[in-house]
Amino acid sequence: MVTRDLDEKRYLVSFDPRRLPHAFCNVLVLGTGVAGLRAALEAAKHGDVLVVTKDRLEESSTFYAQGGAAAALAQTDSVDQHVADTLRVGQGLSDEAVARFIVSEAPQRILELVEWGAPFDREGENLALTKEGGHSHRRIVHAKGDATGMAIEQTLAARVRQTPEIRIIEHAFCLDLITEGAACCGAIIHDARWGKMMISARQTILATGGVGCLFRETTNPAVATGDGLAMAYRAGAELRDLEFMQFHPTTLYIAGASRALISEAVRGEGGYLVNDAGERFMRAVHPDAELAPRDVVSRAILDEMKRTGATCVYLDLRHLGASLLARRFPGIKDLCAKFEIDIAQDLIPVRPSAHYFLGGVTVDMQARSTLKRLFACGEVTSTGLHGANRLGSNSLIEGLVYGRQAGDMAGRAAAAEKTEQRRLRGASLHPKPRYADLNIADVRDSLRALMWRQAGIERSQKPLEDAIQRLLFWCRYVMDKEFDDPRGWELQNMLTVGTLMARAALARAESRGVHFRTDYPQRDDAAWSRRIAFRRGEPGPIIG
Repeated sequence: MVTRDLDEKRYLVSFDPRRLPHAFCNVLVLGTGVAGLRAALEAAKHGDVLVVTKDRLEESSTFYAQGGAAAALAQTDSVDQHVADTLRVGQGLSDEAVARFIVSEAPQRILELVEWGAPFDREGENLALTKEGGHSHRRIVHAKGDATGMAIEQTLAARVRQTPEIRIIEHAFCLDLITEGAACCGAIIHDARWGKMMISARQTILATGGVGCLFRETTNPAVATGDGLAMAYRAGAELRDLEFMQFHPTTLYIAGASRALISEAVRGEGGYLVNDAGERFMRAVHPDAELAPRDVVSRAILDEMKRTGATCVYLDLRHLGASLLARRFPGIKDLCAKFEIDIAQDLIPVRPSAHYFLGGVTVDMQARSTLKRLFACGEVTSTGLHGANRLGSNSLIEGLVYGRQAGDMAGRAAAAEKTEQRRLRGASLHPKPRYADLNIADVRDSLRALMWRQAGIERSQKPLEDAIQRLLFWCRYVMDKEFDDPRGWELQNMLTVGTLMARAALARAESRGVHFRTDYPQRDDAAWSRRIAFRRGEPGPIIG
């Protein structure tokens, strides 16, 4: 019943290619975070590239990333040590070959950004390096104190805009991937100015980011609604590791205000977590205290909130000194000042929020998905790097490395094709489209609250089963309708991904990394050193 409710709908909207304008390109890149922009730059070496983004070019989760990018650049550090840290935090589900590939290439990708003008912070002539939870060495490169993602995004975006082989369409919602003969051949988009439009591409790269907005509490920007995951599923690509959503331990908690990330780097520089009474509690939880892996810190904060009845805990940075804080965390300082919090003198109220999606479109080491002619990179993918938990600051590096890989592979494959491109033929003609008369905002808010309560940091069988039934109920009266604006399309995508995520969380009857089951609190390697995947049309999860 679950797959039927999701799988009946192949396309979100009805369309006839004969009646729509067409654009043609060698490589189509969907998404403009670190992975998508890096992919576009690499693919442009082999031919023309069209980049499509849901918002403005620079609007992505990358732009808001504070902490940094991890690379073994120090003389006392090594690729082997970085790999070992990654595998340890991944808790048995990280792919060592993938980790070694990414970590080995990380220094080169950082130095490439330096050549392109990325303003990374320095100590004398050398790049400044800091430490974060789970890392054995100081290996986190950062920019403008706590604006690393912004610096990387702006550096890549500027280079993309200067590359004549790259065309850009901003403020365009990608509705679906178009397939012919079990292969991706482009996409249908809805441009804010022109309406529906077909894009015929020799190769397509999916780099649409994560799905943090599926949860009531999140650090993600409004664009992170899982659109790429849902469209890949509808097109027949395999999705994997959907139970693994990472919750960041420390987001600013001000009632009524949107959640804002307080970087893990503040704990890397020596910040403490304290409760209402001003007591540090992490030392009793883990030997690394505040620098324990993120899943450990998030659950410890949740436990402390339950124990004390508080709505948050606090970050104490006062002992670090006003000078260091102003230099190292200017963005966080300014953010807190908006709420009359002086981080040099006041405690910062924090609690966990949904932050980074570890699962996604299954890809191999060439960034190829299971669907022909479809590559993927960045947060929308499951590469095998992160396993059951992500080592902090490995995400930007994964995006850079796999973005370059996807762009190179897709660009070469497109250039090798000699057949003439033609207009797309696959049509979606719903005989009687059922247009919606729904309170979309109400369903969306209810969905996000449900996922937070019943598929969030702590999970168990009965709440997950109840969540799935509620999701199916919503699917039955939302999925059969045709919307004509992004809010409706986003809701359908969120329902698709939310249902699959809840099913994956119910199937994995153990606790591992960011996936914590109160009814199965132990890790079970004998039964669950395996991955859970989904494909459209399959009667249930694929476990293997």
